[in-house]
Amino acid sequence: MKKNVSPLKQLIYILLGNIILAASVAYLVLPNDILSGGVAGIAVALQPIFPIDPVWVIDGLTIGLFIVGAIFLGKKFALKTVLSSIIYPMLITFFSWTVTLFPPQTFTLDPIIASGFSGFGMGVGLGLVFRVDASTGGMDILALMLHKYAKIDEGNSVMIIDILTVMLGLYTYGLEDALVGVLSVIVSGIMINRMIMLGAQAAMNVMIVSDQWETINKELMKDLERGVTLIEAKGGYKQTNRPVVMCVIMQQQYPELERIVNSLDPNAFMIVNNVHSVRGEGFSRGFVE
Repeated sequence: MKKNVSPLKQLIYILLGNIILAASVAYLVLPNDILSGGVAGIAVALQPIFPIDPVWVIDGLTIGLFIVGAIFLGKKFALKTVLSSIIYPMLITFFSWTVTLFPPQTFTLDPIIASGFSGFGMGVGLGLVFRVDASTGGMDILALMLHKYAKIDEGNSVMIIDILTVMLGLYTYGLEDALVGVLSVIVSGIMINRMIMLGAQAAMNVMIVSDQWETINKELMKDLERGVTLIEAKGGYKQTNRPVVMCVIMQQQYPELERIVNSLDPNAFMIVNNVHSVRGEGFSRGFVE
C-alpha cells in the first residue's frame, strides 16, 4: 500500500474504484446472474430462495458489513470506508436503473465472457480502493479482516471469501454456474494484486556462484550500474569459502547480466528470482558507489 498518498488522491482512488466496481456488477454480474462472490454474488445466490430485488440485498449487506469492519478494523479504516458504504449502494442503484434504458437482453452475454470481464472490472475497482487501505464496504471487509489477522495478501483473501460465497451458489444454481463464478473470482483476485502492485518496479534478483566472483562483481557494477552485495558462503561439498554475488536488476537488464557472467565464467552457477517490487538507495534512485 502507498503510505504517502495525498487525501485528494485517496478520494479519487476510492471514487474511481467504486464506480468501476458498481458498473461491473450492474452491467455484467446482475444481468447474467454471475456468482461472482462479494455481496453481489450473495445477492445472486439468494435470489432463487428469497425473491428479493438483489440491489436491496447488496445495500443491506454493505451497511451491515461496514459496521463489522468499523468494530474489527478500527476507526481510521471506518473513516476511509464510510464514503464507499454510502456511494457504492447509490452507484449500484443508479447503474441498475440505466440498464432499464436499453433494449432487453442488451447486457445478456455468454456466461464465460460475462464472468471473465466482470472479474476483471471488479478486481480493478477493488484494487484501486485497497491501494489506499480502504474498502468498498462489502464482503471485502471480511477479506481485509482475514488479511489483518491471518496475514494473507489482499487478493488471495478476497479470493477465499468469494469462493466460499460461490459455494452458496452451488446449492442454489448448480455446478456449472458455480464454476463460471469461480472464473470471475480468480480473475478478480489476480487483478486486485496487480492493481495493488501497480507502479512498483518489477525486477530480478540474481545470485551468482563463481570462482571469478571478483571480476564479475566489478563488471556488473561498471556495466549495469547496479549495486552488488557479496554474501559470505561455504560450499557444502568442497567446504571452500567463496562469496555469493547478489545483484538486483531491472528485468530488461538480465540479458546483459547473463552475457557478462557467461563471458567471464561459462560454468558460473546462477539462481534467478522475479522480484515484485524493489525500492531504496542503489536501485530506485540510481547507482551509488
